[in-house]
Amino acid sequence: MNSNIVSIDNLVKRYGEKVAVDHFSLEINEGEILGLLGPNGSGKTTTINCLLSLLQYDKGDIKIFGKPMKSDAYDIKRQIGVVMQNVAVLETLNVYENVDFFCGLYIKDKSLRKQYVEEALDFTGLTDYKKYKPKKLSGGLLRRLNIACGIAHKPKLIIFDEPTVAVDPQSRNAILEGIKKMNKEGATVIYTSHYMEEVEELCSRIVIMDYGKNIANGTSAELKASLTNRESIRIGLPEKSPKILSDLKEINHVYKIVEDGDDIVIKCNGGEHNLVHILSYLTDNNIPFGHVSTQLPTLNDVFLEITGKELRD
Repeated sequence: MNSNIVSIDNLVKRYGEKVAVDHFSLEINEGEILGLLGPNGSGKTTTINCLLSLLQYDKGDIKIFGKPMKSDAYDIKRQIGVVMQNVAVLETLNVYENVDFFCGLYIKDKSLRKQYVEEALDFTGLTDYKKYKPKKLSGGLLRRLNIACGIAHKPKLIIFDEPTVAVDPQSRNAILEGIKKMNKEGATVIYTSHYMEEVEELCSRIVIMDYGKNIANGTSAELKASLTNRESIRIGLPEKSPKILSDLKEINHVYKIVEDGDDIVIKCNGGEHNLVHILSYLTDNNIPFGHVSTQLPTLNDVFLEITGKELRD
């Protein structure tokens, strides 16, 4: 059974009259990649800052590795890596010196630090750029440098906040593959992103925040299974008599039909062979139809139904 790495219990953080985090609770087990999602202003960043003891909070308990997290808990902080959305490197130092500086905050042994720095550069694909100053790097390479600085000391818990914003596809793939590799090597990961496809690819579990609350928690499949609309089938149907529409709505799992020009969109709340049943009805009754497409729910559909917002709202 996996041990508990992070425990947040009944966390409350206020800014004057505004409640930024509202009795938020969360547990993260060792070896998870947890996706933490929420619209802008949902409380994600505040929660992370409280978790790192960068902010004082009004109520609640936070434990990491089974110990209370405090501002002076350096034994805990040594085991945490943070890669924030805004690139934070030192412009006057080259790539190698940057990674060495941040690693040196935790690793004092020079020979071990040298080994860790070289491993971090190799891991992020920056070995050939180690003498470059940050201003000479592309946006994608800067992101990789940011990651190398955050993970060089080999933390057990790593927080990634939008690590692939505004990077090229090659760097994005390298970052995602790197996170998977770190996880396989034992790191537990908290991952925030506005890119739903990344979250689906990476995360073993997803938590959705809104108004400072934990409003949904589960795997991608579990969250999709919670939706009313489990499948949308679009069919070109020139003939839309009331009887045809009524008959289609009587098919098992069909709960709604929307007319859209020459098409109809049939919404189903479950079932595995909805399209087969619908097309069988049309062909058995010699009803002409045109194009056919089917769409299963996405994480964005989950997010929209639960919060009423697009993720970028």
